[in-house]
Order: sequence, then C-alpha cells, then structure tokens
Amino acid sequence: MNKFIPLSIPNFIGNEKKYVNEALNEGWVSTGGAYITKFEEDLASYLNVEKVVCCQSGTSALHLSLIECGVRTDDLVLVPTVTFIAAVNPVKYMNADPIFIDCDDSLCMDPDKLEEFCANECRLIENKLIHNLTGKHVKAIIIVHVFGNIAEMDKIMSIANKYNLRVVEDATEALGTKYTDGKYKGKMAGTIGDFGALSFNGNKIITTGGGGAVLARDPKAAMHMKFLSTQAKTDPHYYRHDEVGYNYRMTNLQAALGVAQLEHLNEFIENKNRFYDIYKKEFSSFEYGRILRFRDGTHSNKWFISLLVDIDKMDCELKVLIEDIKKKGVETRPIWGLIHMQKPYIDCIAYKIDKALYYYKRVINIPSSTQLANEDIVLASELIKETIMEHVK
Repeated sequence: MNKFIPLSIPNFIGNEKKYVNEALNEGWVSTGGAYITKFEEDLASYLNVEKVVCCQSGTSALHLSLIECGVRTDDLVLVPTVTFIAAVNPVKYMNADPIFIDCDDSLCMDPDKLEEFCANECRLIENKLIHNLTGKHVKAIIIVHVFGNIAEMDKIMSIANKYNLRVVEDATEALGTKYTDGKYKGKMAGTIGDFGALSFNGNKIITTGGGGAVLARDPKAAMHMKFLSTQAKTDPHYYRHDEVGYNYRMTNLQAALGVAQLEHLNEFIENKNRFYDIYKKEFSSFEYGRILRFRDGTHSNKWFISLLVDIDKMDCELKVLIEDIKKKGVETRPIWGLIHMQKPYIDCIAYKIDKALYYYKRVINIPSSTQLANEDIVLASELIKETIMEHVK
C-alpha cells in the first residue's frame, strides 16, 4: 500500500503549544481569559467587522443567530438540503420547521428556486412572507457556503430584502473566502447577511479542537448573543438572570489554539488553492471525472476540493468506489446525505429537489489537508483515477 493521504487533518506549525502553555501557566483554562478576547479581536480584524463572539461550536453560533432573528414556534426557515445536518438542527431547537431548497452547480442554495418558492408558494401580508399551504410565517434563510464556495449572495440578499427575510450565513466551511468582484467585492463569507456562523472543528481550515464564532451586522445583536452565550447573567455578581441563557462560551485553551492557528490562515488558504490548481491539471483530460469549480469573482479558501465522478459509466455505486480508493491509501468521502431525506426531516417541505440528487450520487471530496506536499496531491490524483478506471464498465 502507498503512504496514507488523509482527507483533512489539523496542521499545527506555529505557536499553538506556546499559547496553550501560557494559558495553562496563568490558570485560565475555562470560559474566561485573555486569549478569548484576543481571538475575538483578531477574527474581527481579519473579517473587517466590528465584533465577533466566540462560542462553543458552529451549531451554537447558528442557534444564537436564529434566536436573534426572532424565529419562534411554528415559524418556517428556508434551508439547503446539501449541507451537514448541524446547519438545519437549530431550526428544530426553535420549534420551527425547515423548508428545503435545491442547490445550484456550486452546491450552494439555488437563488432562482429560492425566488420561485417565495413568489409562487407564498404571499406577502403586512410585510410578512406567509406560506400558502400552511399559513405559517417564513422568517429567515440559512445559507451554507458549501466546501468554501460562497453562495450567490447578491441575488440572495435581494430576495431577502424583497420578502423581509433575515439571512444567516453558515460560513463554517468558508473562513477566508471572499468576493473579489461585484457588489460585495472585498466582503468575506459570513459578513454579508444579518448573521454569520464560523466553526473551528478539527477538520476545518483552522481549528480549536471544537469551538465556533458568531458575528452580526448589528454590533448590539452580537453583544446580546454574547450575553445569551454566558447564561444571560444580568448581574453576574448576584446571579440574576432576566432571560434564558446558554452555556455556549469557548474556553481560553481553545482560544489560545485559535489565535495561533489564525496566524497561519492565509498560508493554509494558499496551500489549498495550490492543491486545487494541481488537481485541475491532473484531471483536465480525465474522461470519467472532473474537479468542481468555485464561483467566478471570488477567492475561496478551497476548504474541500470535490471530484464529480461519471458514475453512470461505472460498474459500482459511489460507496464502493470510495472504499476501493481508501484501500490504495487515499481518504475520500461522499457529500452528506441530503437532509430532506433524513429521518427527522422526511415529512418536511422540500421544494423541487433535483440537482442536489444528481450531485449526491456523483461527488466525492478528495484530500485537501493543508500540510500535504504537491507530490501527495499528484499521487492521490493518480490513485483515484486508477481506481475509477478499474470500475469503468
């Protein structure tokens, strides 16, 4: 077997041990400490926003965002079906219901179908978007920037403004992705909608082991989410609470890791973009698969690089192909099971899902770890192509 080439693993090449040891030596290991403040400030500077609030996870960031959106019991929230389920579960935390929208060729939510749903399946009544069939209020949209590929935010924000919808950007996979052209030139993923959620899980482009962050267009909303994330202590000395709060704060140890990781984020993005260029070259003339493109007018962090396999010409399903590629020492994975087909959501409304089904059966993520060498990318490409050729009918 060849050397093992992982899909996406953490890369600790800087001050991680130094900063964590400093936090340990100072005794600040829990949900208070200087590194939390520094990480928040460094993220805000990087993203060019006024305020970022560190929290426990990307999921908690989404939950806090929906609370701040005013989502209530029996409201509806428009969500993608191509995503990790954590992007949708917070809708249920609010006792609301998701409505699933198809993807476009970027794998992000299709703005045309979003517009079509709002125009044809709903009506505006007193500036509220009401779903015709259920009579429920459509309150918000969760947009996921899939694999670091930013959604078509100019169209989406226009639709949101037209129908008075709040926009939550799930940028958990897209830290560092930005527009380089158009209306939002220079704007980072997560900073365009009303709220943005980040994740620092172990497989993300930078990691704190767990952890996440949330930001808001309105700094007052960000401060309220910080208040909620620390158990909503109105008077912290006498433990008075006027709202239901949550234990959603990041620890100082995690933040110490984050500060060190953020120092290398631009380097990590450069590595992933270089890998993407190599993959494109390696698969440029391959008959049975092609590398999925990222949106024009953007600079993506290329968190995950994806291969579209011509599965109709194979003698097996994608699952078998992934297993056989791994036997050769290359880790790949399918995209997530479509959320509208998952057991907790099987009875929810799904609007004209077809492109998502197409990509679900054909897309695999291929090795994108930031510490890989160029030759690893070339070898992975060769072994993937070799395995695919073994299954051509």
